[in-house]
Amino acid sequence: MQDIKVGLLGFGTIGTGVVKMLQHNAKVIEQRLGARLTLSAIADLDTTTDRGLVLDGVVLTSDANSVLTNPDIDIIIELIGGYEPARTFVKKALENGKHVVTANKALMAVHGKELLEIAKKNNVNILLDAAVGGGIPVLAAIRENLCANNFSDVCGILNGTCNYILTRMTEDGDDFAAVLKDAQALGYAESDPTFDIEGVDTAHKLSLLISMCFGTWVDFDQIYTEGITQISAMDIQYARKFGYQIKLLAIGKIVAGGIEARVHPTMIPDNLPMADVKGVLNAVSLVGDFVGPVMLNGRGAGMDATASAVMGDVMSLARAVIGGNKNMTPSLGYQIDQMTTLPIRNIADISSHYYIRFMVEDRPKVLAQISTILGEFEISIRSMIQPEWQLGGCVPIVIMTHGACESNVRQSLDKINKLSIIKEKSMFVRIENELA
Repeated sequence: MQDIKVGLLGFGTIGTGVVKMLQHNAKVIEQRLGARLTLSAIADLDTTTDRGLVLDGVVLTSDANSVLTNPDIDIIIELIGGYEPARTFVKKALENGKHVVTANKALMAVHGKELLEIAKKNNVNILLDAAVGGGIPVLAAIRENLCANNFSDVCGILNGTCNYILTRMTEDGDDFAAVLKDAQALGYAESDPTFDIEGVDTAHKLSLLISMCFGTWVDFDQIYTEGITQISAMDIQYARKFGYQIKLLAIGKIVAGGIEARVHPTMIPDNLPMADVKGVLNAVSLVGDFVGPVMLNGRGAGMDATASAVMGDVMSLARAVIGGNKNMTPSLGYQIDQMTTLPIRNIADISSHYYIRFMVEDRPKVLAQISTILGEFEISIRSMIQPEWQLGGCVPIVIMTHGACESNVRQSLDKINKLSIIKEKSMFVRIENELA
């Protein structure tokens, strides 16, 4: 029976899960492959911590190069994360004729084109299904089962930390800072949660989804990215009164002349399936021209779910090794020389419905001043909540608009915010009334 050897870079939480799965499910893996997967070596800076695993016959080293250049190893699993040294290690693995499995969305979002070209040159492949959606097989579905479709839309809840925070704020009425602290205590948020709460992690994943759905290289820096730090408990409660929930959404759309690629807090109606994706769960919805709307949801992170996705990729590449590396399915679902570069629409040029909250002086004719300026910029009010006037202090005025151009909304708010009646910078959230 053929023995396919694997090397692992990174022996943290996910790496530990991968080794456990390799060991625990060795028999079923062998039955499905008709070959043995053997873990030959692990490289990690920490070679002393007890991970609760027996590593008989496995080399545990701090020298990654010894794993990358080992001629007996067929597949490298990269679970280091970040840009460097991950990029250098993956590049070296590919140049040494080894297939690579990675869960590193940041690396592939920024350096994916370069690495995929190196892989093609060396007749090997990179698979990255664990980089988006954890245990949800969304990339495999796009690359394999749904690959004959033309996709028009892709959107998703792609960050469990943000979804947990917004769910707690919605259900308990707590403010952002308090829920973030709880999320950190529970291990759902990092000690430095910036990449999560500012939308960067979600944008990395969106870039990969867009590449796979639309066959275009995405300049990560051009994805409009806005996090959830400005969302207040007040905004969430007003959203509920209108029949909406606030989610951090990744949105990709084919539009005239290019694509929309944006990440931001978004209000969606309560009756949409995406509104039921709560806590640390993730979801991705797609629209294909023949399959129609499809939604996949499940555990988007965690040791077991991510290890499952990693091992699925390892087994796919093991089959490629068995078959002599012939007719390999492209990593992004498109042949690399057939991918294009479509322009990304500027956020100022999109059209949307909007939720806008004004904090105003408690005195007459305030609404008239606001409405006049909105009218100047062709923004019409669809519905409104105006609490009972109270003497003194400031009060909120909350409106939902009909469809409007974002540049008009921004210009109108710039003008309104200069009025003496405005006591805080006005808050707005985009609305998506229909999703896949």
